Amino acid sequence: MEDRTAGQSKAEANDTNESYRFSPGGTRGGIGMFLFGLVLTIAGGYLIMNQVQVTSGYWQWFGTNTFGLTLIPLIIGIGLLFFNGRSVIGWLLAGGGAVIIFIGILANLTIYFRTTSLFNTILMLVLFVAGLGLMARSLKES
Repeated sequence: MEDRTAGQSKAEANDTNESYRFSPGGTRGGIGMFLFGLVLTIAGGYLIMNQVQVTSGYWQWFGTNTFGLTLIPLIIGIGLLFFNGRSVIGWLLAGGGAVIIFIGILANLTIYFRTTSLFNTILMLVLFVAGLGLMARSLKES
């Protein structure tokens, strides 16, 4: 890699380095290319996410209809915390109950990719990946 400041005075070298300060990643890549890549990535990501359908099923934690059982540690923990805010057991039960509920919600989600044409799928993926590539390209030094 050659030195950009070879044969320049120190003031000229500082001016050259200052002009890169406000470019993406401090390189010559260009803000226009970065913004165009960002727009492509957002458009592709939106189109991909628009085709995804998320549904939920029945709560099944060691059997059917057991959501109420997952509330027990949370309720007991909150009760202990109202009695004594510094209760370690109360914090563990409340935190553990919240984690169990959160994991249960995530575990019961079903994610589908809606039916679409091959052309639309390729278009969505190309928009997304091309945008990422342009953003990465703008960050490297040219």
